[in-house]
Amino acid sequence: MAVLSTAVRDYRLGVMHAVMDREGYDALAFTQADFFQFATNFATDVQTWERPIVCVVPRNGTPFAILNELSTNHWRFGIEAGKLWVTDVEFYAEHPRLTRRVPLAPQWPEMVADRLRRAGLARARIGTDAPGGMLGRAASLLPHLKLEGATAACRSLRWVKHPEEIQLLREIAALTDWVQDRYREAIRPGRLVQEMDMAMAAAMAEESARRFPGEHLEILRCWTLSGPASCAPHGDGRSSGQRIEKGDGLVNIVIPRVNGLVVENERTWFCGKPGQRQAFLFETARAANEAACEAAITGRPVCGIDAAAQAVIERAGCADLILHRTGHGMGTLGHEFPEDMAFNTRPLLENEVYSAEPGLYEWGLGGFRHDDTVVVGAKPEVLTRAPKDLASQTIA
Repeated sequence: MAVLSTAVRDYRLGVMHAVMDREGYDALAFTQADFFQFATNFATDVQTWERPIVCVVPRNGTPFAILNELSTNHWRFGIEAGKLWVTDVEFYAEHPRLTRRVPLAPQWPEMVADRLRRAGLARARIGTDAPGGMLGRAASLLPHLKLEGATAACRSLRWVKHPEEIQLLREIAALTDWVQDRYREAIRPGRLVQEMDMAMAAAMAEESARRFPGEHLEILRCWTLSGPASCAPHGDGRSSGQRIEKGDGLVNIVIPRVNGLVVENERTWFCGKPGQRQAFLFETARAANEAACEAAITGRPVCGIDAAAQAVIERAGCADLILHRTGHGMGTLGHEFPEDMAFNTRPLLENEVYSAEPGLYEWGLGGFRHDDTVVVGAKPEVLTRAPKDLASQTIA
């Protein structure tokens, strides 16, 4: 079931209350799009630096939100579909009205201050995901209000996933596996790489319409690097006109977001039989990926995921080919919290979700990387199941 129910809302609200109790906050205020969606289940449709928004979740009281009027009908659609978790909302305008008074964008701080006052929070201690900015200007209008940066505490809200979220991630992962199978059919010498990726994105849209009708799909990436360009994890910046050549190694990534949850699925391919060095680096990257997945065990340190992959790579004599950490948290964003995997010594928690994507990058030859989305547990659950053996990943 793709829809996140009120059980997820109640779970997230409980986690927020626990943070407020621990830190002594009277409320939490969210101004960034990802945190706003986490609290409201609304897929924000504005750039928040341009059109500021806020959702305030009191410890004792009803959550409320302030949005730009551009979002009015988008919000109404969400209410009509029964998907939104906050119903107390006010809108402001970005142009003057002649027939009725509506708060204007320059009055946003005054509007927020007034709304906090009416909620009984004028003398409150409020933690926020991003201190300063427009919310800071609103707080300055309430001399007895204490607004505190609580970025780390807010990020911790998103570590552990509700079982419904895990189930949706399983379904999204199955979609990405399906797309990887389409790549197997699509890779061939001479094909334009960008054209292939766009065809794969179109295929994913069609398949998502079948699996998740009426839900919110965002295709963050169907992206392939082919040949020596793949030795840079983000490519050589010259993708237009690039074609697959016989003998190329390819690294592709499939990243959809459905109803605010993201899965990553990356594989390394060969167009034609790989050379001895290519096969060796492929197998080393695969073994490192599997070691990373196996290390996602409840109670073990977060950094143990990175260490497990690195140990495999070092034993293979390839440590100098590492250019990045092994992974990061997964969830509302493609790159979720925690982002400091290699240095994070806290214990892994049941139902955290991580990417496991150790990579090797050899100049002039290419990149070698497999990326799976894995759920932390007594026995880790790897959600992405597309093949990653050498025979399956070689297109004759």
